[in-house]
Amino acid sequence: MDATRGLALLGMMAVHSLWAYDDDGDVTWHYALAAGQSAATFALLAGIGIAFMTGRRRVGPGDRKAAAASLAARAGVIAAVGLALGWTDPGVATVILVYYAVLFVLAIPAVLLSTRALLAVGVTIAVVVPVLSHLARPALPAASADNVALGQVFTDPFGLLLKLTVTGLYPALPWMAYICIGIAIGRLRLSEHRVAVRLLAVGAAAGAGAWALSSVLLGALGGESRLYATAAASGLSGAEVGDLLVFGSGGVTPTGTWWWLATIAPHTSTPLDLIHTIGVATAVLGGMLLLARRAGTVLLPIAAAGGMTLTLYTAHVLFINSPLDSFSATPGYLVQVAVALAFAVAWRQAVGRGPLEQINGGGGRRPRAARRARA
Repeated sequence: MDATRGLALLGMMAVHSLWAYDDDGDVTWHYALAAGQSAATFALLAGIGIAFMTGRRRVGPGDRKAAAASLAARAGVIAAVGLALGWTDPGVATVILVYYAVLFVLAIPAVLLSTRALLAVGVTIAVVVPVLSHLARPALPAASADNVALGQVFTDPFGLLLKLTVTGLYPALPWMAYICIGIAIGRLRLSEHRVAVRLLAVGAAAGAGAWALSSVLLGALGGESRLYATAAASGLSGAEVGDLLVFGSGGVTPTGTWWWLATIAPHTSTPLDLIHTIGVATAVLGGMLLLARRAGTVLLPIAAAGGMTLTLYTAHVLFINSPLDSFSATPGYLVQVAVALAFAVAWRQAVGRGPLEQINGGGGRRPRAARRARA
């Protein structure tokens, strides 16, 4: 689990630190691998973490208040860190943490569902919510490209709510598909070999199937041609359509034609994008579970980093927005990776949990402890 999370952290750092395109204007291999996938993997793992928090079972009537308080407390800590980073340049890195905080709040009713219901709800959200969003967004104001800042809570609460749930880069309503599927996965016996194999196989099939269906819709069935033909209706030039199909969007797609829902480009939150990234994240988790059985020692540094992603992600955002980041792209990324892994290993051996993880974990435990004390 930690190694998978660490891999996602390194992928997100690569998206922020390395070039998305080469000298010829083509997408780079690391951007193609990590863009969209890293954030989706974090979200799926957040759901698995929520399952662990709630005992890897459906929350019963007697535990509902404690579970809700724990999730709300963790959401508060994550939101506070995200808002504190709101001053940073979104052109360098869009801070995801406030969106994640909303996901933790929305997960409160999800933990009350059975595992089968969670799977059904997750798939339904992935398929239906992007369609509803496509219908509603023409009547909604476009989200600003700025990071979420504390002042918006008071100056534009409704616009902020829309951004966090529907129109922003990581819209919480369609992204609840990751949380629901993640909680369901977290309730499985992840220590069993056959479960890891099934996660790898089912995830790979879902990811490849969504990619193949998108290719057919946009290619053989003429979807890509329709996107270029209706570019003006979407307020785009032909070049902008091409860039969006390759490099992705700002969390949602244009609404000029329904064919936009056929893309799996990064950060488009279409049905096929959600299914594709859920599948890839699930397959990566299954593969890492299998790898850990044979080469667990090799994964220790990246697992140490994965155990303190909130701390390292915050440090990464602060670094790349500071004068300290005077490196060119590749050396700067390698320096960050080396420092992150070294710090994570040293801190884990000397202290244990990361600094911000201790605060976040403490915030989640205190409401449960108070609940037990009252009982």
